[in-house]
Amino acid sequence: MAKARFHPASLDALNFLLADVRGALGPYLNVFLVTQQHWSQTEVGWVTTIGGFIGLAAQTPAGGAIDATHRKRATVVAGLVLLAIGAVVIFAAPRFWPVLIANATIAVVGDIFGPAVAALTLGLYARNQLARRMGRNSAYDHAGNVAVAAAAGALGYLVSQRAVFLLVPVFALLAIAATLSIPHGAIDQDRARGLDDPAAGAPAPTASGMRMLLKTRPLVLYAVCAMLFHFANAPLLPLVGQKLAQSHPQAATAMMSACIIAAQLIMLPVALAVGATADRLGRKPILLLGFAVLPVRAILYTLSDDAAWLIGVQLLDGVGAGIFGAITPLLVADLTKGTGRYNLAQGAVATAQGIGASASGLFAGVVVDHFGYSAAFLTLGAAACVALATLLLAMPETAPGR
Repeated sequence: MAKARFHPASLDALNFLLADVRGALGPYLNVFLVTQQHWSQTEVGWVTTIGGFIGLAAQTPAGGAIDATHRKRATVVAGLVLLAIGAVVIFAAPRFWPVLIANATIAVVGDIFGPAVAALTLGLYARNQLARRMGRNSAYDHAGNVAVAAAAGALGYLVSQRAVFLLVPVFALLAIAATLSIPHGAIDQDRARGLDDPAAGAPAPTASGMRMLLKTRPLVLYAVCAMLFHFANAPLLPLVGQKLAQSHPQAATAMMSACIIAAQLIMLPVALAVGATADRLGRKPILLLGFAVLPVRAILYTLSDDAAWLIGVQLLDGVGAGIFGAITPLLVADLTKGTGRYNLAQGAVATAQGIGASASGLFAGVVVDHFGYSAAFLTLGAAACVALATLLLAMPETAPGR
């Protein structure tokens, strides 16, 4: 740890509250637009895809900017302010163009939080503490998702689905306070970008060129795996939420919250387990387990429309997404050690994830409109199998000393 003044509870609170900010949007937007505003699946797909690709263009440069700046806390605060404004616009004017613009703004700023928090963590903790701390970050993130899903479910049931978006500015203010409680002086700025401390008498390390993203073959392979994983995974929860909303329109938000809570309660211990075992077992065996769960989950959704079944199957998301979220910042840290391009690489992987998620939003919506939900689930399951095969056959182990 850089300085004794830093208290781990500040980073715990930041991870918890950032999950609250992001969790009050996400799948609730799709369900709200389809069930309350009567948008078609294709219209929702267009908003998701267009907004997503606009945001994607900023992700990798944003990672580079996080590497370069010493104002990492200010970056998080600015993102929170813009995210809150976007949520208020959706609440006040849920029409195509305002929602598209707000969603694009949210996409631009929303994905900087993961790299920024990972950078803060890297700057606050030594390498030998990193696996457990990344697992703890992920666990608090999942705990925050449980909390906001419960709050959103209650608010949507007691007030309206639309009121859920007002949770975002409330949690954003709390997250800003948590961010500013981390002392600026406690952050090792070189380590936060992946530059190791030089040995005694050695020259100060310098950052690698931008081309290291393409020259680091395992990083490129992992970005491809991440893109395929998110192409298959991103539409599953919104599609399940829509099926539940059609069967239980009065309890649509509560049903969606139940799906989220079910998965997040599994993700929390999974994240802690990943942090505790990733150094001993290696990264790849754990990742293979997470990727293997995804096609199984997609197929199981087709077997029944019963609400209890769909929510039960959603528990498997806790294993797959829980592993992916906990191990990705650690794997990127392995691959970028000494380069000074940690956050740039984080942004590049996030861009690949976003490409997969954004493209699949429109794709899944069109498949549902023309062939039904089961066809969409099976097609996404096939994409998940491709992701698993790519990881198994091409991706090397990255853990130090393995």
